[in-house]
Amino acid sequence: MPGAGAIHPICFPADAVHVEGEVRWHGDKADSGSDMQRGFCPQCGTPLFSKAEQRPHLLFVRAGALDDPSIAAPQATIWVAEAPRWACIDADLPQHQGQPPPVA
Repeated sequence: MPGAGAIHPICFPADAVHVEGEVRWHGDKADSGSDMQRGFCPQCGTPLFSKAEQRPHLLFVRAGALDDPSIAAPQATIWVAEAPRWACIDADLPQHQGQPPPVA
């Protein structure tokens, strides 16, 4: 997502996520070519979710939107080639220069 800086999405099976309240969706095309839907809070505009139409069984939830964001820890850093020089990247995590291929 251009201009987003670092985000912390957590991938869940879509049918395992329970959402309370309204979500507004916006469609766009990812750099990978995937057709994306991004979900936002209709009151404040906070980004909450993203999903690829090619993988409807997966839902990416922004960690800050969870009741308990500590349920997961980072597993990798992606889009490293796009990071600003001042970005703090954990050298102990696997790094991908761009978007890694889908695993599911």
